[in-house]
Amino acid sequence: MTDQNLTAVDVEAIRTRVRDLLPALRTDLEDLARIPSVSLDTLEGFDQAHLDASAEKVAALLRAEGLDVEIIREGGQPAVLGHIDGPPGAPTVTLYAHHDVQPAGDPALWDTDPWTPIEVDGRLYGRGTADDKAGITAHLAALRAHTGNLPVGVTVFVEGEEEYGSESLPTILAKHGHKLAADAIVLADSGNWDIGLPALTTTLRGLVRAVVKVETLDHGVHSGMFGGPCPDAITALIRLLATLHDDEGNVAVAGLREGHAADLDYDEARLRRESGLLDGVQLIGSGPILDRMWTKPSLTTIGINAPSVENASNTLVPAASAKVSMRIAPDQDPKAAYAALLAHVEAHVPWGARVTVTLCDDGPGFSATTKGPVYDQARAALADAFGVESVEMGVGGSIPFVAAFADRFPDAAILITGVEDPDTRAHGSNESLHLGDWEKACVAEAILLARLGTLRR
Repeated sequence: MTDQNLTAVDVEAIRTRVRDLLPALRTDLEDLARIPSVSLDTLEGFDQAHLDASAEKVAALLRAEGLDVEIIREGGQPAVLGHIDGPPGAPTVTLYAHHDVQPAGDPALWDTDPWTPIEVDGRLYGRGTADDKAGITAHLAALRAHTGNLPVGVTVFVEGEEEYGSESLPTILAKHGHKLAADAIVLADSGNWDIGLPALTTTLRGLVRAVVKVETLDHGVHSGMFGGPCPDAITALIRLLATLHDDEGNVAVAGLREGHAADLDYDEARLRRESGLLDGVQLIGSGPILDRMWTKPSLTTIGINAPSVENASNTLVPAASAKVSMRIAPDQDPKAAYAALLAHVEAHVPWGARVTVTLCDDGPGFSATTKGPVYDQARAALADAFGVESVEMGVGGSIPFVAAFADRFPDAAILITGVEDPDTRAHGSNESLHLGDWEKACVAEAILLARLGTLRR
């Protein structure tokens, strides 16, 4: 696309229009957040009918804005796809969000009911208020701000299974990708650098998850009778897991790539505040903090199968397993990373134990090229809405669908935006949305559509 500055963008008129729309948008957001659209169907107690209700609600909201809408299901949870044409010669923009959410977890850890949105001190609390139903309403705001005079063609794609890995997305892209093709793709599932300071996410780490199982005996035996010469599986597993890091806490798996993060001001005090790191607990690893968070590998033990403390007996446990989550550099091939992990584990088996490693899932990282008129207009739109220049940041987490979109649409500009901030606590208890930044995000997206409307293919 080319930047021809054909039309001036009336920023203040858009800002006023969005402000007038906010009460209705707030109602729509709260209605969506009341639907417990948990997509983890392998867990007990989550009624998958809520996913259907959520998809139907999103479809109705898009139809009300004049979009041709369909609900598609390719072996997984329902996704919503809608489209409306723009003026002849105008670019097309695809807007992505997801309507599924994480489980609420232990209600006792919430200060409010997770399925009843409530405002406290300028933040809207509830599961999905930020991740990612606020993203859906930001797209609605952009559409409504231009009702009757849409400056670009718009396709809206709202996925229904992002929270458990977008398993059917490859099939959707294969069968319906021609409907999602666009000059620019806005993926509203990330966050901003801080409250009041907008960002474009330009790098994401990849992901490898695997289960490591250690066996030392063919059955449990009395720890008093055989303890000493016979190793138990839990101790062997602990020794094996300990080899994954060096003494400083750097990942010790050979063959993993490293990179350098954006040069942003982020000190240890901020990290401690945002992460909740306990007093006296040291940081691990070496190098700049943002490198460690965004572009260097990390390895975390996220679960262990072994007898619990409450159910423990004086027995040498014959088998134990751990699930490990490995984040990898944005440009690391996840298959190569898994091969490196497997080689490390096999080389560090303690005491001749029997060890098996099973790959659970993986996903590539992402690194954007941020040059060109679409990125220029995106930065300008964020500055218009927030009143400050945006930053380009990385995210240590993984969003595999981003790479899927980039592979399927190599000529499209990929913009990763969002409404989250360091206090959002997405996936955790007391998830919340900063309402002031949500308004600015809505304004920014509406301005972005207007600015992209000044471009020509």
